[in-house]
Amino acid sequence: MTSFDEPLKKVVGRSAAPLESALGISTVGELLRHYPRRYAQRGELTPIASLEHDEHVTVVAKVSSAVRRPMKNRQGTWLDIEVTDGEEKLHLAFFGKGAYVAEQRLTPGTEAMFSGKVSVFAGGRTRRVSLTHPEYESFDETEETAEEFASALVPIYPSGQGLPSWKIRRAVRTVLDVLSLDDPVPGEIRERLGLLPIEEALRRVHRPRSQADVGRSHDRLKFDEAFVLQAVLVRRRIAASAWLARARPGRDDGLLREFDKRLPFQLTDGQRQVGEEIAADLAREHPMHRLLQGEVGAGKTVVALRAMLQVVDSGGQAVLLAPTEVLAQQHHRSIVNMLGDLATGGMFGGTAVALLTGSMGAAARRSALLDAASGAAGIVIGTHAVLQEHVQFADLGLVVVDEQHRFGVEQRDALREKGGGGRPHVLVMTATPIPRTVAMTVFGDLEVSTLSQLPSGRAPITTHVVPAAEKPHFLDRAWQRVREEVGLGRQAYVVCPRIGDQEGDEGDLAKDDDERRPPLAVLDVARMLAEGPLAGLRIEALHGKLPPEDKDAVMRAFARGEIDVLVATTVIEVGVDVPNSSVMVIMDADRFGVSQLHQLRGRVGRGGLPGLCLLVSEAPEGTQARRRLDAVATTLDGFELSRVDLEQRREGDVLGAAQSGRKSSLKLLQLLRDEDVIETARTEATALLSADPELSAHPGLRAEIDTMVADERAEFLEKA
Repeated sequence: MTSFDEPLKKVVGRSAAPLESALGISTVGELLRHYPRRYAQRGELTPIASLEHDEHVTVVAKVSSAVRRPMKNRQGTWLDIEVTDGEEKLHLAFFGKGAYVAEQRLTPGTEAMFSGKVSVFAGGRTRRVSLTHPEYESFDETEETAEEFASALVPIYPSGQGLPSWKIRRAVRTVLDVLSLDDPVPGEIRERLGLLPIEEALRRVHRPRSQADVGRSHDRLKFDEAFVLQAVLVRRRIAASAWLARARPGRDDGLLREFDKRLPFQLTDGQRQVGEEIAADLAREHPMHRLLQGEVGAGKTVVALRAMLQVVDSGGQAVLLAPTEVLAQQHHRSIVNMLGDLATGGMFGGTAVALLTGSMGAAARRSALLDAASGAAGIVIGTHAVLQEHVQFADLGLVVVDEQHRFGVEQRDALREKGGGGRPHVLVMTATPIPRTVAMTVFGDLEVSTLSQLPSGRAPITTHVVPAAEKPHFLDRAWQRVREEVGLGRQAYVVCPRIGDQEGDEGDLAKDDDERRPPLAVLDVARMLAEGPLAGLRIEALHGKLPPEDKDAVMRAFARGEIDVLVATTVIEVGVDVPNSSVMVIMDADRFGVSQLHQLRGRVGRGGLPGLCLLVSEAPEGTQARRRLDAVATTLDGFELSRVDLEQRREGDVLGAAQSGRKSSLKLLQLLRDEDVIETARTEATALLSADPELSAHPGLRAEIDTMVADERAEFLEKA
């Protein structure tokens, strides 16, 4: 029996080496899941007009002529073979012995597959597309069986340099000829859902006779991806339910009650409901694993703080983990301000709130570590520095992780292990709304709570696209609007993708094309504004490379109203709360992701003042980049924007960011389009693992899960 994790070299011999070097494929499963990108119809030729410069391609075309041409700079000739798709021409250049062989095999009328790197020369009205010394194989020369040759569909695989599609096809054929797999999906589930057995699905996807074969195989293979992933998450949930945690029920006369009495505003219905869910979880003797998602400004921090106070009232400690020092410092200031004398041990007791970051001074760091270890600090706020082994807690009862997408599963587990008397409860938060399918797929090991109602006093934010290249006077007007807001006593942000000439890009930037100028930098823009359109205003720069004390000083000055315009990178993306800021200008806005733009603009309109966000871009109208910006400008609904964001990103980007950055296991499954498949897989996986948690009766599925979990751990160890 051949297993998915069988080394490919044992089955295909020397053919395994180029597969590993070009595509990273080393096992039978990796090869069989390297699905065809498309299928060529015999007699149907590839559109040559669609070929792009420097692209590695496999094309199907027909030879129209073969001509020997003299060398320009030395004696001899080279072979120019012209092939066509019936409309456009592609030139193939062969030299030396290769030219002689090609001349014999590629005679006019021959239909073949050609693989190589595309060169495009465009001069005047002419466009010459060529491949130099391409690999090729005519259909008459293939080693296919008569049955395969009779098929109308020819699989074309994603290929790499020196590895044409047909060599992948030969390796797949060798594996399929000896295939004998233990199906990971039990027979009763396959029968109930009308799914093909795994071996038949793999044979149909790699050797289809019709498009119907492709469709049925995709149905089965999509379900496999969803089913195995959901089984991993269900198994995590089952394992977590068996862990013990110390119940943290709070008390009626504690800090939480006193904090609620002092709140200068009323909690929203959503905040109360989610708070009750979290309070009930904390009171149980099994660890809470909950995701709290909510719109920008929905009041997640207050909900998290109330949970932390419940744990402190129960004699435990809570830690809030933030992805950046700026955000950790902002959380520390915000929580200390909200607690007032409850954070300093006033007449009602209270608890110390410690800050712990990687670049703190030695004395401050020693003090924070001592407060955490002794229990003097009931609340500890920090960056990834809190994960280090030497950081100890007296009785860690709750871990709050802000911006979950910045931390992997293993990083959460590192904090869970610090719990002492049982595992701590875990609350993870994100202000990036998550489509339901992503919540089921990425966060399926967590219960999900959603805050969709904004607190009273949050003003609406108006967003406009500023087309700087098409209408430069619009940019002039943008700076006038900033001056007007500052003239009314308000403050502004200007966000740039980069720090300066010597620094790397920051943020969720699109990759630059060769023709695009470098992204605008904070230091350059701050200087330009101070010398030009915003001369006379108090302008400061903030970015991640500043020393921590300087970053903190700049943010404190901005919060006190001593800075009119803060020119910053995305360090102000989340958590920064300055109610007096009313306008934000985002430079090179097309270089940021949709969700990131939504997060950034959430920094304005927080104090009852109407918010204004201006998205400055040189992206031409009608381009995908411009359409993304238009989508952000037309809605404040983060859930709608999250779908737009996901539609424009690869599935692996979404899963990888949340699952330790590992290579995505999803090849065919699309999170937005296949919601019904994911829902069904979740239901079936839950029922199966509830009945057989150890999967003793389902070794095929257990092997698939073990492989996926091993990949996650290997990736985490590499990153560590």
